[in-house]
Amino acid sequence: MPLQSFLRSFLSKDKIFYDLFEQVVHEVNAMAEVLKQLSHETAYEQQVKLVSVLRDKEKANDVLVANIFTELGKNFITPFDREDIHALATALDDISDNIFTAAKKITLYKVDPTESEFQKMSELICDCCIHVSKAVIELKNMQNMRMMTDAIAIIKEIESQSDDVFDGALQYLYNSPEVDAKELIKRREIYSKLESVTDKCEDAANVVESIIVKYA
Repeated sequence: MPLQSFLRSFLSKDKIFYDLFEQVVHEVNAMAEVLKQLSHETAYEQQVKLVSVLRDKEKANDVLVANIFTELGKNFITPFDREDIHALATALDDISDNIFTAAKKITLYKVDPTESEFQKMSELICDCCIHVSKAVIELKNMQNMRMMTDAIAIIKEIESQSDDVFDGALQYLYNSPEVDAKELIKRREIYSKLESVTDKCEDAANVVESIIVKYA
């Protein structure tokens, strides 16, 4: 095989992974935006429609992540460590899974998503996913290291803010005489899922950070 063809075969394999990761973060961002819409929607019928949109996007994301794992099994040469590819794909998949699960529980339990804590957490999730997208997309060239490291730092800060909102929400639930035991359990479960989204964003950021240390 001529050298140029040989190199092109490697470059095309690299492109497959980068393209798939870009498609995944695009879907994750879109899901975060729909979640934010849900947190401002008062009509139950519209809430159900938004959850249906999230269901479709979560399924599409599952296919993309499965394709990453398939390519990982097919290709001996990868753009960075196989373990890092697997860990990053898993973290991104977990982000979309938790977004959908939280939204589904909101309509399943008929909890009002327009409460300030839900809105705060959905805003944080949107911001976090945007910065995850920036960091992941820059892996393709690794030329803008400042952007990547700044994005990682912001993700970690947002995750910390999400923890604070989560703790404050739980404190209110436990101390409010107006919230009965059933309502407390339902809302705590949803808050926990929302908080898990930013945890998984931080997991993705940690993988990107690991790749930077190894290859930058």
